[in-house]
Amino acid sequence: MIEVEGLVKYYGPRLVINHLTFHAEKGEILGFLGPNGAGKTTTMRILTGYLPPNAGSVKVAGFDVLEQSLEARKRLGYLPETVPLYPDMTVFDYLKFMGDLHHIQNVDDRVDEVLDMVGMADRFESLIGSLSKGMRQRIGLAQAILHKPDVLILDEPTIGLDPVQIVEVRNIIRELGKEHSILLSTHILSEAQQVCNRVLIINKGEIVAEDTPGRLQTRLAGGQRFALQVRGDEDGLVKVVSDVKGVTKVTASQNGGFEFETQPGEDVRPQVARAVIQGGYDLLELRPVSMTLEEIFVQLTRDDGAAIDRPALESSEDEETVDVQ
Repeated sequence: MIEVEGLVKYYGPRLVINHLTFHAEKGEILGFLGPNGAGKTTTMRILTGYLPPNAGSVKVAGFDVLEQSLEARKRLGYLPETVPLYPDMTVFDYLKFMGDLHHIQNVDDRVDEVLDMVGMADRFESLIGSLSKGMRQRIGLAQAILHKPDVLILDEPTIGLDPVQIVEVRNIIRELGKEHSILLSTHILSEAQQVCNRVLIINKGEIVAEDTPGRLQTRLAGGQRFALQVRGDEDGLVKVVSDVKGVTKVTASQNGGFEFETQPGEDVRPQVARAVIQGGYDLLELRPVSMTLEEIFVQLTRDDGAAIDRPALESSEDEETVDVQ
């Protein structure tokens, strides 16, 4: 439903997008991540028809954004980071106005439906200018889905929301993702890990990783990592664990206890457990530790980071700083 092939964009002499190629299928939520100036906002502006590329092609629901712009836009819903709203209009009137622009039949019923979806049904008569930032964000999401688009591009959809609203909006996105292609740009990396089927990380206009969060964790972590917590005098524990065959590294954890790494494909937990107990310690915890998306992001976008291979999957730029909540 989203097809990007060889996308190139220059700002003057500066190359911002360097032959970007990716896709998102129907029923997929694709996380779009990258540090400041990576090219995310430019890419989304090209996808929405706001900016032309210098080279390459972009298709939305099968329609070329340049050659068939109106048809592509009919099938696209867009939530920008800063939602353009009319503060002197009521919530209902604004959405009805947007629905009329899309030539939606039975527009009043559709407005009621989307207001219920985003939890704003009780505020339909409120002036937009009197609402909180979080509520305005919900109205922006409502206008993006009003015309039942095939493709949704969401730029920071949960910014400004309280924790309860964030959970609600994420649930809405998951439901929408069952029937739509969604490109979700976010600086809350845990959000991408929780919501997205697949993540695409770009740096300096190029893709440095594209895979599911779980596969990225496995591919980048190399060996396995485990958390270990014991009761007793911890002096000597590092040596006890390090002497177990297959253990490659033992370090103190920032949250207390220890972490150890093993060679790829080896499960040495039984040997470690026996060694700890025989060493006179009470074993309180021994569990695997996954590499977080934050760690993956930092590793791939640091200056000396190298891109990892992007396997085929079966199944700006004035941008905000990265939030690793």
